[in-house]
Amino acid sequence: MRVYVPLTLPGLAEAYKTGELGAGPFAAYAVTPGLREWYLSDDIEELEYAALSRAALASLRLLAAEPEAPRRRVVVAVDVPDRAASADPDRGLDPAALGEVRVAGPVALAKAASVHVDAADAEADVTAAAEALPAADGGDDDAQFVVDGAEDHELLWFATQEIPNLVGRGD
Repeated sequence: MRVYVPLTLPGLAEAYKTGELGAGPFAAYAVTPGLREWYLSDDIEELEYAALSRAALASLRLLAAEPEAPRRRVVVAVDVPDRAASADPDRGLDPAALGEVRVAGPVALAKAASVHVDAADAEADVTAAAEALPAADGGDDDAQFVVDGAEDHELLWFATQEIPNLVGRGD
């Protein structure tokens, strides 16, 4: 199963240093039955893009909690055995939990397929979106518009060999 792990650049640097994603059960996003039902699509590429987008929103939430982190969303795509990731059946259609899975334990960063990161030109919109999240969660439509503005930026695709450069440890 391909899962999308939301991170920040400091989180990616830590994963690079330790060689692992997550220390124990951790949240990720995947094509779950609830996500399939919500998006009413059988196109796996569309569904995987939806799971990636959900992980990007979770990365934005991590940024909101880490004001010192560079304002760029980060998502790592990694393949794990099907039994290693599970969705909470009680939250399957909860819009806040669409595509969310729990990965049972640490996953070797070497198993990552790719890394997705905002371009530098997204930083202003991502910063504004991270600051607007609490108001958006409270139902403020103007704040939600600001949060949605971050989604207008496509995450760039990077090969895993590019991680050292992304975290400032390239030669």
